[in-house]
Amino acid sequence: MKKRNHIKKISDYAIVGGLGALLVTGLVGCQDRGSNQQGDNAAFTNASQKQNAFVIIEQLPNNKGYKIVDEFPANKTTVVLRQPDGSERILTKDEIDKLVKQEAAKIDAGTSPLTNPEVSNGTMGLGGVLLSSIAGAMIGSWIGNKLFNNQNYQAQRRTQYKSPQTYTRSKESFKKAASSANRTSSTKKSGFFGSKSSSSGSRSFFGG
Repeated sequence: MKKRNHIKKISDYAIVGGLGALLVTGLVGCQDRGSNQQGDNAAFTNASQKQNAFVIIEQLPNNKGYKIVDEFPANKTTVVLRQPDGSERILTKDEIDKLVKQEAAKIDAGTSPLTNPEVSNGTMGLGGVLLSSIAGAMIGSWIGNKLFNNQNYQAQRRTQYKSPQTYTRSKESFKKAASSANRTSSTKKSGFFGSKSSSSGSRSFFGG
């Protein structure tokens, strides 16, 4: 019973996170109108720097690594780890920070499969998979050019999603969130006369 309640709590949180996508503001425009890889990379970089994300990472059975099974915009960044027995738990901030720092050290040493495919054994550790997600990249954005301008990273991160469909679904969800935010911003600008107090309240609500 306790386990079931724990999973239900995470599921409820995921629903809240999904609805929070409707409240995302201050996002960059969709510059990547084309379907080329450069556009996708730019979209990912922009999203990871501007948007929060709810991401579910699944631990594969028999120590075969981890995969991103779902990811969508949210009003708060949350990482859920789904274990082989189906149980789920939310990673703590300390756990996430530790994983990001460990992977950053590997990147500096040239031993991370994310930036050096030659050291890959076909599987990726939790830290590498985390940094492949929007959530992880945003949290680890201080790594900067070590990730965003690295072609190996841009290629490797796609393979950390459970399927091409999972990657595409994630990409489209962040594009829609950005487009929705842009429409909201345009509406506010077009009808801003006499609405200074409303605009100010909105900025305060989102911390912008």
